[in-house]
Amino acid sequence: MTTFIALLRGINLGPRNKIAMADLRELLEGLGLGDVRTHILSGNAIFTSTRRSPARIATDIERAIDERFGLDIAVLVRTRDELAAAIDANPFPGVKGEPSRCFALFLSENPDRRKLDAIDPAAYKPDEFRLGDRVIYTWLPRGLQGSKVFAVLSDKRLGVTTTNRSWNTTTKLLELADG
Repeated sequence: MTTFIALLRGINLGPRNKIAMADLRELLEGLGLGDVRTHILSGNAIFTSTRRSPARIATDIERAIDERFGLDIAVLVRTRDELAAAIDANPFPGVKGEPSRCFALFLSENPDRRKLDAIDPAAYKPDEFRLGDRVIYTWLPRGLQGSKVFAVLSDKRLGVTTTNRSWNTTTKLLELADG
């Protein structure tokens, strides 16, 4: 049995794309996923499955959300071990002292390197970003509000699906997956 984490993009942020967490848990259980738990309203679910493909699970969840709620929601799924590896690989040493300044932008796949190289990091100082394995780590010393780096790290610019999580949420998801 493998533990997975589903990251749903853009639900329950403002008035659009509302999905109650109880309804999401029921939907996931209906797909045959076990030990389903959710974390905060913005679309994080932890569950177990004997299935092996995170990408197929993500596609099944997207289809089920569309069928049940009529919403086109992107879903990225990581195994517990993939999430732990992403946390361990964080390149920003300040994250331990100031986790609220760090964010993980999870990616459906790594973008074409030329697209990322076309973004001049100096133009977004003091904000910083680094590519990991299907994640872009962002360090925002002045916080998320007013940061311009997220505007350029978009789906359209990178050519991949993205969904952002605060570092506190990212590490909490691992804690829940382990607990």
